[in-house]
Amino acid sequence: MSTLPPCPQCASVYTYEDGAQLVCPECGHEWSAEAPGSGDDERVIKDANGNLLQDGDTVTVIKDLKVKGSSLVVKVGTKVKNIRLVDGDHDIDCKIDGIGAMKLKSEFVRKA
Repeated sequence: MSTLPPCPQCASVYTYEDGAQLVCPECGHEWSAEAPGSGDDERVIKDANGNLLQDGDTVTVIKDLKVKGSSLVVKVGTKVKNIRLVDGDHDIDCKIDGIGAMKLKSEFVRKA
């Protein structure tokens, strides 16, 4: 009996090691042997108050934010609708009326 974990995608028990990777021969999925179960982990992004944010949420800006490369400022209380969560330092991708497409940090918004 194998002590290797089953495939996180198809739950096949026939996984094998290939160097530092684990491989499923049935579906072809490969994942790291050091971090088991790290295949489909969902990112957790929280606002300034600790509320969980999701795609499509509406948030409110809690601090005046200068727009880099411009003289524009996103004022406190600006409502941003239909956000999209992305990976990286600025984890919110959105469109702000009067300014356009922007990336925001979740620490400067609260869920509305």
